[in-house]
Amino acid sequence: MQGYNVLMIYNTSMDQLLMCKRLKDPYKGLSNLVGGKIESGETGIESAYRELLEETSITKEDVSLHHVMDFKYYMQNCYVEVYAGRLKHDITVSGEENELYWSDLKQNFFDMMLFAGEGNIGHMIEQVNMSKSLFLKD
Repeated sequence: MQGYNVLMIYNTSMDQLLMCKRLKDPYKGLSNLVGGKIESGETGIESAYRELLEETSITKEDVSLHHVMDFKYYMQNCYVEVYAGRLKHDITVSGEENELYWSDLKQNFFDMMLFAGEGNIGHMIEQVNMSKSLFLKD
């Protein structure tokens, strides 16, 4: 079963979430979280930090990631590990793969015309909100 990750990166005040505008399929033109494929021999957390650096220039020193949940898709023979973290300080993000931007949290992340993931981004945000105190400690 192939593994993937998605990374929920919050700004220091946890009122904005780092998003990307997809430039290619799947989900071309929609907003999504950053993330990618877990390579053979990598642990989930190693892959998460690698993808974060590759896609955003954010390093392990800039954020502590927490493994929040997993999704298994048996029909597609894959799973997705979800990590979340709050930046330790303000940072300028840059990436070449997709256009990066900070989204306020007042969006309807369940809107499949705007956001990738069939509503899962909204679900993940609600899960993080239930454990917000964990992230405020970092």
